[in-house]
Amino acid sequence: MQHEVVVGIEAHNRYGAQRWIGNVATHCDETVAEEVPVALVYNGISHAVMLATPSDLEDFALGFSLSECIVGRSGEIHDLEIVERENGIEVHMQLSAQRALALKEHRRTLAGRTGCGLCGTESLDQLARRAVTVQSSAMLGDGALPKALAALHDAQQLFHLTGAVHAAAWCNFNGGIEQVREDVGRHNALDKLIGALASQRRSFDGGFVLMTSRASYEIVQKAAAVGIAVVAAVSAPTGMAVRVAIESGVTLVGFVRGERHCVYSHPERVH
Repeated sequence: MQHEVVVGIEAHNRYGAQRWIGNVATHCDETVAEEVPVALVYNGISHAVMLATPSDLEDFALGFSLSECIVGRSGEIHDLEIVERENGIEVHMQLSAQRALALKEHRRTLAGRTGCGLCGTESLDQLARRAVTVQSSAMLGDGALPKALAALHDAQQLFHLTGAVHAAAWCNFNGGIEQVREDVGRHNALDKLIGALASQRRSFDGGFVLMTSRASYEIVQKAAAVGIAVVAAVSAPTGMAVRVAIESGVTLVGFVRGERHCVYSHPERVH
């Protein structure tokens, strides 16, 4: 895959603000996370516009393409170009002929929001057809979840600057963090992580995902689409996320906090 990157928008910027402590106000400069419209364009056709943090956009585009089943492997994207426009960023990708034809036949346009869940799904029937079954013998080691959670705090560089982004971490089965991606959107962070792993030719069966957010349907669906067997989150899952995890073979863990966690599906992979 060939790449050309032309982009100047920063992931964070400084803004003047008024900070209050009690009844005393002081002027200060605050570091604020940016979110910009990012258009994902395949073979010249705009497929999706998502609000995202403008960092690791190559990972984002590849991860989105994989988790939304637009491509089955990174090699089906022949080249990628990121271009800054006046009102946002466009990511142009050239698909293989077979994938381009499939996308043309089933194309949809979606408008992404920071917290969106079913962006671009056109019907209930379409939602049902996206179910995937994950086959994996993955097993988390003793203490892997609290170890990963403790390490994740220090790895959230953009969060420490802004306090406004989610993180998706790739952890080995002993709880060591090997990769982190951040974004204002939790699903965008996961797409960036998936893209980073795919570009490094890492196996999705070799670890688990830890999210700093709640576990929504889309998080589980995206993980299942690429074969990730274990998804853990620091906050609660939704009922739909639990049902999809049960049906798709994903182990879903919520409320990962210190030594506590709650396993909602396929508990055989977690101690």
